[in-house]
Amino acid sequence: MITINLLKQKIYSNMENFWTNILRYPRFFISSLVGLILVILTPLRNLFKNPKLRAIAGISIILFFALLTFILKSMTGL
Repeated sequence: MITINLLKQKIYSNMENFWTNILRYPRFFISSLVGLILVILTPLRNLFKNPKLRAIAGISIILFFALLTFILKSMTGL
């Protein structure tokens, strides 16, 4: 009888650890995604410190989104 209770406790303990580990994955994913975004945006932040490069970067970003909008409208037939 004692071994059955110990076995049940061990199974319950393992399942509790399982769900704890499963709940950690979304946190890891979000923190990895935030880190990736920060690594990608850091050079752009340094680019905006110089006034000439700030104007070029701003125009480039606006042109990129305008081109993306034009392509998507053409592809969808709107």
